[in-house]
Amino acid sequence: MLERTAPRTGGWSSAAPSWLIAQFPAPLRGAAVPPLHPGAWWLWALALGTAATRTTNPLLLALLIATSAYVVATCRPNAPWARSYSVFFKLALAVLLIRLVFAVLLGSPLPGTHVIVTLPEIPLPDWAQGIRLGGKVTVETVLIAFYDGLRLATLLICVGAANSLANPTRLLKSLPGALYEIGVAVVVALTYAPNLIADVQRLRAARRLRGRPDTGFRGLLQVALPVLEGALERSVALAAAMDARGYGRTADVPPRVRRTTTALTLGGLLGVCAGTYGLLTADGGTYGLPVLLAGVVAALAGLRLGSRRSPRTRYRPDRWDVRAWLVAGSGAAVAALLTLAADRTPEALNPGMIPLVAPTLPLWPAAAVLLGLLPAFISPTPRTPAVTKEPS
Repeated sequence: MLERTAPRTGGWSSAAPSWLIAQFPAPLRGAAVPPLHPGAWWLWALALGTAATRTTNPLLLALLIATSAYVVATCRPNAPWARSYSVFFKLALAVLLIRLVFAVLLGSPLPGTHVIVTLPEIPLPDWAQGIRLGGKVTVETVLIAFYDGLRLATLLICVGAANSLANPTRLLKSLPGALYEIGVAVVVALTYAPNLIADVQRLRAARRLRGRPDTGFRGLLQVALPVLEGALERSVALAAAMDARGYGRTADVPPRVRRTTTALTLGGLLGVCAGTYGLLTADGGTYGLPVLLAGVVAALAGLRLGSRRSPRTRYRPDRWDVRAWLVAGSGAAVAALLTLAADRTPEALNPGMIPLVAPTLPLWPAAAVLLGLLPAFISPTPRTPAVTKEPS
């Protein structure tokens, strides 16, 4: 019996709406959907993380987690680096659990009236004033720790969504030349862990098929040695490939341009830090935004000048198309609307603890969070082509 694969026709019609297809040239409409720009995924995820920092409402935070999980499940490609979302999810759960344990053991300076349990208190010396081990554990203390831990966990999950959706190699191609060396180091670090996990899973499956143990100290030792050997071979091959491509070689730049680049980059980063601090504090609302914008402009100018030191070309650079604008814009809209809601209705986004108030789901902030689901409809994972069978 012979089998043949059906031709790839109608790729756009199966993965994107018709109004979006019309935005691209006619020769591209019959081809497969081009991948989304990786920078759009990072902007979308960081915007969701920014929205998570504006609220402690567990219902809104759970909605943000569900939004990122649905988009990852819909748009995640089948690649080793795309499996990191579950790792970040487990890390977020560990952070939440550690925050709760510390709150129970160390207590909280805020008063509480609903006592859950009273632990034996350990006396501490005079130099450890302000620290308490044991004592009363109240509902208010546990809820404050839970809300803070859930907010940090949501931020980690959003970062994990960006790692699962954005191809790190293609993201490196989009970086300016001044950040190329740093970007290579980050990309190698990001891709090492997923490849290591994939090697461990492959070797354990091979040992199970051969009837050999893959658990216990002996099994882990016999799996770890081939994994480390493969990692060393991969590192040597990567170093040879980077050397063959001229990695680390720079062009001749006048000293005046180098000094100007350093001054603009450092000054811009300091301005970004000072402006961000001003926006986050009540006293810096007048100077925060101008300093932040000036820092961003100076940093971009420094990066532009620094790109002259490492001239390079890009083979098939990723296009920032309409889908990238929509994905990044949906995340920015969620962050902007939740920031506005935190100023207009702070009691809904930050439930009170003293006295204890049950959290409620505000309607229009919840609808704003649902705008983050837009990437699931405009950039889903392309469907696998169907396999048709010839009559035997």
